[in-house]
Amino acid sequence: MNHLKEKIMSKILFRAVILTGILLCLNACNTKHAIEVAPIETRHVVEPIHITIDINVKIDRALDDFFGDIDDAEKKL
Repeated sequence: MNHLKEKIMSKILFRAVILTGILLCLNACNTKHAIEVAPIETRHVVEPIHITIDINVKIDRALDDFFGDIDDAEKKL
């Protein structure tokens, strides 16, 4: 009879250990998220945005095409 009780107790202990292991694993998978919201400045003036565009290459090419005929004429003279 003692053998039967020991067998039942060992099964209960085994199941308790397995259940505890599963719960510990699930607890390790827990994540925590924190979101911070920065305050929005409430000014009525919009700050300017500075943009620099370099268009010198296009202008140089256009001027070469425009004055190219005049330069060719001067070379012929």
